[in-house]
Amino acid sequence: MRDTDFGTGYETKRGRRPLGSRMADTAKLAHGSIAGHLARQSVPMMFGIAAIMSIGIIDAYFVGRLGAAQLAAISFIFPVTTALSSLGVGIIAGVSSVVSRALGGDDEEKAQRLGNLGMALSIGVGVVIAGLLLMFHRPLFAQMQAEGETLDLIGVYMLPFSLGFPALLAVMGFNGVLRGQGAAKRSTAILLTFAVANWILDPILIDGWLGFEGMGIAGAAWATVAGWVLGCVVGLVLTQRSVIPFRPRAVLSADWKQGTRDIARVAVPAAASNAINPLGLSILTSLLAAQGAAAVAGFGVGGRLQTMAVVPLLALSSSIGAIVGQNWGADKTSRARMALVYACGFCLLYGFAAAFVLFSQREWFASRFTEDAEVVAAASRYLAIAAWGYAGYGVLIVINGAFNAIDHARLALALSVARVFVVMVPVAWLLRGSLGADAIYYSELACNVAGCLAGIAAAVWLFGSTKLSGNFRPRLRHRFDHLFH
Repeated sequence: MRDTDFGTGYETKRGRRPLGSRMADTAKLAHGSIAGHLARQSVPMMFGIAAIMSIGIIDAYFVGRLGAAQLAAISFIFPVTTALSSLGVGIIAGVSSVVSRALGGDDEEKAQRLGNLGMALSIGVGVVIAGLLLMFHRPLFAQMQAEGETLDLIGVYMLPFSLGFPALLAVMGFNGVLRGQGAAKRSTAILLTFAVANWILDPILIDGWLGFEGMGIAGAAWATVAGWVLGCVVGLVLTQRSVIPFRPRAVLSADWKQGTRDIARVAVPAAASNAINPLGLSILTSLLAAQGAAAVAGFGVGGRLQTMAVVPLLALSSSIGAIVGQNWGADKTSRARMALVYACGFCLLYGFAAAFVLFSQREWFASRFTEDAEVVAAASRYLAIAAWGYAGYGVLIVINGAFNAIDHARLALALSVARVFVVMVPVAWLLRGSLGADAIYYSELACNVAGCLAGIAAAVWLFGSTKLSGNFRPRLRHRFDHLFH
């Protein structure tokens, strides 16, 4: 295994290279402090992820002031837009994976071709999805039991949303290229740009301001689209200043068939993995409905608190891919393994610390969202049980991020599917008769613990050998691929 990094140079797939060469610039995460890279990549992403999460909250606040029908329309729209956002997450993972491994392997030309192909594909997929949304959004929401005024309001929102959707996926393509290079600050700048634009434009376009007549629910959609377009512009500018700028010639010279396969092999499973958890939580919510409105509301409050608590874990899972990918591509597997160990250690320490804070102050946190005593009690009970699984959830998503980076996205998808459909849903279904609402909370705890243990076992299997080289690594990859063919 070429896993050396001495004072006079380093080994690459193309032979020994001196320090200060081009690779030191393009594959910067394959050198230097691993802990330092994790911190520098993750801290900016925390702000970006928190900003993106805030968009839905701000939209719901301003739209909710319009009336119950508009709020109901947004409630129908939310799961669909969340699922569509999973496509963007998949594109980021796929593009980042191929770019980081190519840079780590000291093949900047390949990184240029694949990065540019990824950006072009993201725009193309966005155009196709936009066309489908324009044609079929009304039948889709009708199947979801939306009707009458609510269905009309959904149509008003979905028209601008569909027209602007290619800009969102273009943003994700730029993001993937920048993340693959380890440019976390630039990636975060894109996310902050369209989040801040949405914050500013929501009250102006929804309610109207300074003589401008508000557009109601359509204003919320146009504010989001305007944010995407602005983010797209910023993303293009930042990408042009990076190691891998957008070049039409690179797109034309790329091997579209093989490149698309390489990107899709990560992007499709990663998108599916990202969509699995919301689906599982939707099933839990439907099971919890039998326990009454207060139980459902308490579960919702607990979910919002969870979303805020796990932001650092989400940031780490977004950042680990570039670090592992570049080191894996450079055959520095001990560094890739150490990055994963550090990241999982942080997840455990932070996760249990966050759980302790939420557990000890659960009633105070719950009361920040509602004054209803029954809802506060339900949310407090949720935090008392489910919060202890946040550490395990963090470990799983970090391991999945690493698997995506090294072209094992199908294993990450298998772990995500098993977590929800082998543990979460069956435990909730089997225990709901005897434990009531607690069955839902214990099912979430159980799936996070099980997912953590399964993820660690898979990581040990894949990363565990100190000699992951020679004939062993090809045999290991063949053995894994054989499971799916």
